[in-house]
Amino acid sequence: MASGVLDSWEDYICTDSEDEESKISLKSSENETLLVGDQEEETNKTLSEFSSLPDEGDLQSNLEADYEISETWKDSPEFQNPESSACCTFEDTLSDYIVNEFAKAEYSSLLNDYVESEFFLIDGDSLLITHILQKTLRKGQTLHFFYLVECFLSDLTEKGAKYILVFFKDAEYFYYSQPHLLSLRTALIFHLERNTDLEVHTVFTNCLSQKWQEFLKERHPYFLIIADEGLNDFQTLFLNIFIFHALGMKISVALISGQTSDVLRVYGYLIQSRHKHIKDFQQDKKKVKHAMQTLIQDQKKCNFLPGQLSLINVQKEATSHQTVEKDVGAMGGWRRFRPKRKVQRPKEPEPKSPAEGMDKAEWDTMIQVHQVITQLKQLWPEGSDIRRILCVVTCSLGLKMHSKVAEYSEASESSTQGHLKCGIHQENSEPLTLQEVADLCRMHCLSIIFLSFLPLSQRGRSKIIGSCWDKRVCTFLKMQQVYIYLALKILNNDADWTVDLTYLPDFSDNILWKNIAHYHETEAFLGLDLGKIIEREYQDLWNTISKLTSSCDIGEPFPLRCTSKPFLIKEQIPLEVPEKKIPNTGLIPINSDLVEDYAGDVLKDLLFLSRDHSAITSVVQQKEYDELLHWHSGKPLSDDYDRTKGDFDGKSNDPSILRQKQKLQSFQRFYGQTLEGSISKTIVTQSEVPVKKSKSSSKKKAEMIEDNLKSQKAKEDETQLKRWNALSESIKKEIKQNFMSGINRLDDFIKTCHSNSVKFDAEVVGLDTCFELWVEHCKSQDKKSRNTDIAVQVMVRIHILWETFCDQLKKSDLEKIAKCLKYFGFENLALSVDSAQITESDREKFSNYGLDVGAARFQLQYMGHYLLRDERNDPDPRVQHFIPDTWQRELLDAVDNNESAVIVAPTSSGKTYASYYCMEKILRESNEGIVVYVAPTKALVNQVVATVYNRFNKILPDGLSLCGVFTRDYRHDALNSQILVTVPQCLEILLLAPHRQQWVKRIKYVIFDEVHCLGGEIGAEVWEHLLVMIRCPFLALSATISNPERLREWLQSVKRYWESVDNTTVSNDCIVANRKSARNPKEQTSKKYSYTVRLVTYGERYNDLEKYVCSLKSDDFVFEHYHPYAALTVNHIEKYGIPKDLTCSPRETIKLYDSMLAIWPAWPRAEELEPEEFSCFKNKIIIMKSDARKYEEELKKELTNWISCGHRKKADRLLQYLKPDHAGCYEVDMQKKIPVFVEKLKEMNKLPALLFIFNLDAVERIPEDIVSFLTEKQKSKQKPNIKKEKRHLTNKLQKVEKSLESSPSSKGKVSASKTEHNIFRASEKEELQRRLKKCNELPPDCTYANYKSVNDMVLQKILNPLQWARKGETIRGLVMSGVGYHHGSLDQKGRRVVEMLFRMGYIRVVTATSSLALGINMPCKSVVFIEDSVYLDALNYRQMSGRAGRRGQDIIGNVFFYDIPLPKVEKLIKANVPELKGQFPLSITLVLRLMLLAAKADDKEDAKAKVLSVLKHSLISLKRPKTEEMLKLYFLFSCQFLIQESYLNQEGIPVGFAGLVSHLHYHEPGNFVLVRFLMKGLFRKLCQPIKTDSKIFSESVMETLVLILANIFGTYYYPARFCEKKKSFKFFQSKVFLEDLPKDFAVAVNEYNNKIKDIFGCFFLSVSKLANMEEEFKLPLSRTDFAGEECDDSELVGYLFSCNKRRTAVSPFACLSGIVDDDLLDTHTINSAVLQTVDVNTNNIPLLHLKKYDNQGRRMILNSYALDFYKHGSLMGLTQDNGMNEGDAYYRLKDFMLLIKTVSVSLLELCEDENDNVVLAFQQLSNSYAEKLNKY
Repeated sequence: MASGVLDSWEDYICTDSEDEESKISLKSSENETLLVGDQEEETNKTLSEFSSLPDEGDLQSNLEADYEISETWKDSPEFQNPESSACCTFEDTLSDYIVNEFAKAEYSSLLNDYVESEFFLIDGDSLLITHILQKTLRKGQTLHFFYLVECFLSDLTEKGAKYILVFFKDAEYFYYSQPHLLSLRTALIFHLERNTDLEVHTVFTNCLSQKWQEFLKERHPYFLIIADEGLNDFQTLFLNIFIFHALGMKISVALISGQTSDVLRVYGYLIQSRHKHIKDFQQDKKKVKHAMQTLIQDQKKCNFLPGQLSLINVQKEATSHQTVEKDVGAMGGWRRFRPKRKVQRPKEPEPKSPAEGMDKAEWDTMIQVHQVITQLKQLWPEGSDIRRILCVVTCSLGLKMHSKVAEYSEASESSTQGHLKCGIHQENSEPLTLQEVADLCRMHCLSIIFLSFLPLSQRGRSKIIGSCWDKRVCTFLKMQQVYIYLALKILNNDADWTVDLTYLPDFSDNILWKNIAHYHETEAFLGLDLGKIIEREYQDLWNTISKLTSSCDIGEPFPLRCTSKPFLIKEQIPLEVPEKKIPNTGLIPINSDLVEDYAGDVLKDLLFLSRDHSAITSVVQQKEYDELLHWHSGKPLSDDYDRTKGDFDGKSNDPSILRQKQKLQSFQRFYGQTLEGSISKTIVTQSEVPVKKSKSSSKKKAEMIEDNLKSQKAKEDETQLKRWNALSESIKKEIKQNFMSGINRLDDFIKTCHSNSVKFDAEVVGLDTCFELWVEHCKSQDKKSRNTDIAVQVMVRIHILWETFCDQLKKSDLEKIAKCLKYFGFENLALSVDSAQITESDREKFSNYGLDVGAARFQLQYMGHYLLRDERNDPDPRVQHFIPDTWQRELLDAVDNNESAVIVAPTSSGKTYASYYCMEKILRESNEGIVVYVAPTKALVNQVVATVYNRFNKILPDGLSLCGVFTRDYRHDALNSQILVTVPQCLEILLLAPHRQQWVKRIKYVIFDEVHCLGGEIGAEVWEHLLVMIRCPFLALSATISNPERLREWLQSVKRYWESVDNTTVSNDCIVANRKSARNPKEQTSKKYSYTVRLVTYGERYNDLEKYVCSLKSDDFVFEHYHPYAALTVNHIEKYGIPKDLTCSPRETIKLYDSMLAIWPAWPRAEELEPEEFSCFKNKIIIMKSDARKYEEELKKELTNWISCGHRKKADRLLQYLKPDHAGCYEVDMQKKIPVFVEKLKEMNKLPALLFIFNLDAVERIPEDIVSFLTEKQKSKQKPNIKKEKRHLTNKLQKVEKSLESSPSSKGKVSASKTEHNIFRASEKEELQRRLKKCNELPPDCTYANYKSVNDMVLQKILNPLQWARKGETIRGLVMSGVGYHHGSLDQKGRRVVEMLFRMGYIRVVTATSSLALGINMPCKSVVFIEDSVYLDALNYRQMSGRAGRRGQDIIGNVFFYDIPLPKVEKLIKANVPELKGQFPLSITLVLRLMLLAAKADDKEDAKAKVLSVLKHSLISLKRPKTEEMLKLYFLFSCQFLIQESYLNQEGIPVGFAGLVSHLHYHEPGNFVLVRFLMKGLFRKLCQPIKTDSKIFSESVMETLVLILANIFGTYYYPARFCEKKKSFKFFQSKVFLEDLPKDFAVAVNEYNNKIKDIFGCFFLSVSKLANMEEEFKLPLSRTDFAGEECDDSELVGYLFSCNKRRTAVSPFACLSGIVDDDLLDTHTINSAVLQTVDVNTNNIPLLHLKKYDNQGRRMILNSYALDFYKHGSLMGLTQDNGMNEGDAYYRLKDFMLLIKTVSVSLLELCEDENDNVVLAFQQLSNSYAEKLNKY
């Protein structure tokens, strides 16, 4: 810190803890109980509430006893009674429990795609604790503190988060012994409530109160942000209870410590609430309540606030032997204190009576606070500044108090003499005199005037002095804080006086006050003038105080200082200055056209060094790196593509390899058939199509084709008619006997029938049969018990006949339809079909069969899912298997025109068809064109590859392949295929590879699936790079983008850039092609790309979704329908409107109308919107789906009108009326009930189902529980002796088989008897096998497997790969019961088996995480959300629920909320999906890779254009010029680092180790540090073999290498609290905590960090000019402005605020604590100190932290999983000790193994000597690590 040591807030804490010592007595009686659940009255709000004072004995004890807080409760000798000891034991147990949960916390994004309806909680006291401990904050700088708090909250708000702040009343007790924090807390609450729009709750007593629990159940927040440790052990216990309670209430917990943020997200440690937590809390509920009661009682007794104002305490503190403030280490901020053991102190004289003692003093003080404020009301008008009010009140009360202190001091002279005998220096032991207090108050008044008149820009230049307050002054300051607290409490409840609270955050400035005091003590001789305005305002303020303290002789306003004793003393610890200063020497010039073209406009404003400067001449000149041969060894170099394990790249003609390829393709086709059926198509390129010879021949050929088609159609019709005639009678019979089964059979026939005439006949027969059945049904059943499903099917047949076969209907058919309608009572519809009038006798006859409901209502309410859609009936020749909708044709048109398109449409709507049409187009054009399909996950890659092989078949020249794959760990046929399916990172590798550009030019189309990953947590910037680098057209597909217009706008700007590039640059290839075309007109050139980007959106799902909430009543599941509008509130509609994608099924629309009518019977539009009268329904035989949607839209408008026209209460009642009557199951272990729930779904015919869970352990455990349930069910149904029978049959079968094996060979001569015997034995064997198979068969109701869907041979073919899969046998066992699980950490073979069998219908229950929802084709009938999770957000909900409803199989999709709180259900349903905003796009490694591409590409102009496109077109900078300029500066300073570290030369050409760094681009900054280790020879020193002539290295060397790699590439940190408690836990196999780097390696890391700090320190200085200084002077959340004109008429102001330290890049608020530019070299300072509007934080600076600290200054240690696994080789050990899930641990280890392999291969290529020790050591490590991991 430029100013040196910051005065610490801890000064106060340590003083308080030692000077206010009193014994802790935790003995509680039965009469003294805390009403935790019922106590909701706010404490200390009004004067009357202070009347409850302790009795004389207790008060005197509190005064005289030494006050101590021991580190743990059990250390206190007072804990001798059993009750207290039990509480202590539970406190320790709870602490260990919570800390152990911290070890399992996941470090992840907390704001997972937040939208307006989701919210979380922030514990206000945790907010206070965290920011008061900020490293940059100095004691007494309240405005800086408020700025830090607002920055934190504003960051959340800007990222779209919604949250509620809660301050518990009981938490206030923890600050009574620390008045400075008490006043700060009160001011913070007051400010947030009055000056911001935040929702702040202060009415709850504590987390166990009944009202708080009701609030949680009603609102159900996503999670709670809370601190993991308080300022002392008691507050930590309070927080532990809060955390334990939250987890027990199904609320996840996010730690405020360790949080970081980037452009889009906030990351932190998240503890997911599991049922284990709920169960544990329920078990220990009484203990928790008792611990809370005891804790709060203690705090009330020991920290009674009025005692702080005791005259005795004031005297005691004033004469304390500690005479100076304690200072804490450099930039220490505010440390958490650990009180010392108690120290015996002299007792104060005992008050003679309460009238003379403390009771009266305390009471008088409270009275005086009210009196002063009351008097001030009469003097000052309303709207007075809160700063001045607090100043007057505190000074007045302080002066009055010290007037009494003076009197009391005279009466206590003997006590003072006792202190003198103890060796206390007289001048420091005496309390402040009244005149000295008056001097302090005068200086305080002047400081408040300065605060009122000086702008922040001027105050930030305040001098920082190396002095602190004298102990006597500290006592006065402490009293002052108590007065501030009391005054704020009173003002907060005073409705009669309006106060201006705008500047409440600036109520005190300790540094300014000290500066004034310092001036008057040491520099008053300068005689500097105050200035007229300041002098006048100061006099007015002092005169007010004089009026309020007229009984005291306090003197005139001037002079400010009348006494001579110093108030300040020199710091005991010398001031420190920053270790380094930001260099300002200038930049090394870069002679690069690329740099000039991109950042030329900012280069002119930067300072550059001369060529002979030492900084330039000292740079080591390395040889160029060209990606072909290594610059040093001359060996061929590989790139990331070469290093990926690969097969079948068209380079081998080995028959065995070709056979393997054929097998792979055969399996892929088989896999694809499970996705779409067998629809393979042979593709022939256009060049191979024969040329037509003449028009006449072509005409004849067309006629012949037409005749053949007619003949084929006639034959097909005849075949289908025969088939129908054979089946019709049996179908009719089955309909009558088993209605739904027969109807399904009829529908199946119609679906598979290709003859329209036969379909018509089948529909007529279906109508006749259903109508006959209805008539018979009505005769046998009364109206209440009738099955309306029969009537529904009659109407469905009428719909189909009327709409689809209208042209084929005869008069007799029309009469049938009319008859049906008449019988149903739809007279008006019948007349429109048949004009014959209906007589009264007919009506009476028909009434027995009527539905007693209108035709429109019946269709909407009972057959809404069958309503026909408005579909086109004109075929499109481009589509064979279906008739595309209009929006789908638009996509096909875009592909035909070589245009780009952004497609946003729901899941299963058919948007993916355009992708395969695009592929087919490119395949037909030539053998050279390439389509690249980009999928976000490897699972989706495999699915697309299988689909391609199933759809297309093309004969290609040798060496070429139809489809290739490229992922990070596997590739085949990647560069010799026409369709490449890959993940984003791998396509980026190819696009940035300099010598792959010829292949890149062959790309004709790129398809981006799930393009909303552009806004994802990981790898989002890679999607950006791809979208801006490709020159060809693209298709971008997604189902969940809320702002597709912005995405299209950004992509269109990119295409305009490429258009300008193409218009100004003519490629040599194009010139050659044009010349060829001129010479050979027959040779066609490829069609020019279009630069248009279309936006195609479609919002309709094919199937409606209906939602249900599950509850458990009387041990049975109840499914309550959840109406979508039940999720809305009036406030939500007013603020956001009704979400566009919130749609109702027709049944739900009718319910909405009925509910509106029930709420408002006199509703004016009720008749108009009555279904039978609605214009779109009236007299319509067929109500279409679009008609129902129009009706819904009309009701939506009407509901909105209710709210806007003053019927808000009716609308609110309506929305409440729609809510289901659902009770949460907090007390029940719902996960144990899941097997029963699944069984219920089966009974309801709701399978197949996907059960989504966000807990990997539960995903794997629940299927096993389901199978166990089925097994028990099977056992209960089996014969008692089934096992004995199986054993008997098995033994008998073995004997028969043995007998057959021993029989004579069939080739020899066998007797007739032997032959007969063998025949008998063979038949016996078959019989035994049949009986054994029957015994082993599962009963149909004891399995979920559908054995009819897959035959045994196909099943075995699918299951065979499991024998090589991790957990293969477990998966096989589950699959055989029709159950499976699916998650990202599951082996690929296992995932594929589950996917295939689920699609084929064999598996009908699958548990899964969100990985399945990302494009995987696994449609189902029902989707179940098993448990709540912070990851269950709007985006995941849309993706997952979209799987429900199989097109062509299910008429509706079902979504079940199993154990999800109702408030969460509401949020999910009404929430919008997130907007795409863009990530920070650059990194130093990316800059190096771009420079490498530009310098070494084969086509440099093309490469340069691509690089500029990446640099210029980041989504984050769209229409944000300042952000664009900031990115240019970041690019330039990145280049500076690369030049100084010898990765680039001054021409911008990569040199030296650029290749190695590029290969490790996933791992910045570890890649740069690794190279530094190599260059310094550290690995050579370490890697010494066992013997001189040996090539084997010891385990010690291997473990050290792993330790080093884990330190520099590890990112898995434990929370700081867990690290602090590491000695409290025992670990069985792992060390858990990673040791620090060896010393010499640590030194190298520090050198690297210093280089980074120097360069990016300069970057911060340069980028500061882009800051919006108008915004920088405002508090970010409350928007309070502290800008203004600087004061230039005061000499004193000019002198006090004349610090010339550089502060250009530091926030003016941080300047108040003395932060200067040089402090930005400390990375822990940057985020809280740098200018906020430059959009840069520490995440953008590639530092490698040797020791990482959280935002409270506590050490965070890396998880040692990589080293631990290398030592013990056990995944179970990592699960048990390191707190990792087994699947997650496996994939983390796999990444680490790939890292080692990459380093090993790179070193082998870089080194001349293959036997170099370093090379050999890394090879040994790579092999050893792979060997250990491959066991799994």
